[in-house]
Amino acid sequence: MARLSDIIEGFIKDMLEGTDENVLEIQRNELANTFHCAPSQINYVLTTRFSTDRGYYIESRRGGGGCIIIKKINIDNNDYIREVIWNNIGSEINQQLAEDYISLFLEREYITERESLLMRGAINDKTLLLPQSIRDKVRAQILKTMLIAVID
Repeated sequence: MARLSDIIEGFIKDMLEGTDENVLEIQRNELANTFHCAPSQINYVLTTRFSTDRGYYIESRRGGGGCIIIKKINIDNNDYIREVIWNNIGSEINQQLAEDYISLFLEREYITERESLLMRGAINDKTLLLPQSIRDKVRAQILKTMLIAVID
């Protein structure tokens, strides 16, 4: 069964898809009431599932009930994507964060399901039978190289 965070994330993404400009304005308290949860649960979903690393920009407005504005960043330029890959992944990355990047690229349709499976296999701890001290460094280089290769 899906966790509440997954359901809220899907709901917000569906709402975003229904907008013309990939911009959504929501009331945190109303969303919390819809899902019968605390506003902090909404904050958790927004900060973990809608970060700039995942291709979103969040703006919070206070006063008058306050609202949250979520913008899906459109990345059409391969040079920009290449720069984001090199700057955001850095010199080390753990398996979970690497898989999050792969999921983002799959969701944005920069890679296919098959490519994502190949990448996940290549960056997996079971594949990288290396000492922990260098495993995350090797994983970062593999991931960056593969992502850049498929967008070119």
